[in-house]
Amino acid sequence: MNTKVLDAFTQEYKQLLELELRTLVERLNSPPIIKEAMHYSLEAGGKRIRPLLLFATLAAFGKEPRNGLLAASAIEMIHTYSLIHDDLPSMDNDDLRRGKPTNHKVFGDAIAILAGDALLTYSFEVIGKISNEIASSETKLQLVIEMAKAAGSEGMVGGQVADMEGEGKALTIEELEYIHIHKTGRLLRFSVIAGALLGGANQEQLENLSSFAHHLGLAFQIRDDILDLEGNPEVLGKPVGSDTTNNKSTYPQLLTMDGAKEALQKHLEKSKQYLTKTGLDINLLSEIADLVAARDH
Repeated sequence: MNTKVLDAFTQEYKQLLELELRTLVERLNSPPIIKEAMHYSLEAGGKRIRPLLLFATLAAFGKEPRNGLLAASAIEMIHTYSLIHDDLPSMDNDDLRRGKPTNHKVFGDAIAILAGDALLTYSFEVIGKISNEIASSETKLQLVIEMAKAAGSEGMVGGQVADMEGEGKALTIEELEYIHIHKTGRLLRFSVIAGALLGGANQEQLENLSSFAHHLGLAFQIRDDILDLEGNPEVLGKPVGSDTTNNKSTYPQLLTMDGAKEALQKHLEKSKQYLTKTGLDINLLSEIADLVAARDH
């Protein structure tokens, strides 16, 4: 497979996702300012890696990727809410996100917090909107439970807490991995698992896809740490060196830059090993894994 296939797939499904996200927010009977703030961050761009993983997982099962539009929208709402809150002065205190002023810089802290809250809660309603022709009530319940775990104190929130508590401390590699498995990896893993559940995966396929996503999530974060030191600020859309400024432990700091790049390749290779055990059409998922490891933003 060549990257032209992935490029065409990405362009098609990113466009469908953007339209779906806008439509979902426009339907809300809410004060205009909160809808504007939700739109602002949802439409800030980004790689849309998580939705693409869901779409590609459905394709791997030979299912119509469009069947995942609502689930992908829910995931992107949760991801976007987390970015809005992470950027707040009480958290990472960032002024730029993807080259644009962060939500609280445009709308103020209070509306930014509420926009994040609105996106988080709406995501669960969106899962409930999935047609019974696409997913049974039992499957939708599974999706809600798995999404809640991925986003909550056992997942993303727990990872963020550990990340904040780790600032200014010399973490071990195990402590750093805990942060990133939970803060970044759990929601990324859910993106794959959601596609697998909608695709009708058996238990063995679920386990292998979960392991694929686990290693891909670590590769994703290692690449983030590398870009924070070697990336181009204009391409990244934010200043480099923020981890150093915030006194955070990183993979290059603990492993050296060469060691971090070796770890990145190790997790990429392991992710692909688990993919090959699924018995599925893994071309798109494999290409996305390569994209995660080689991205420049």
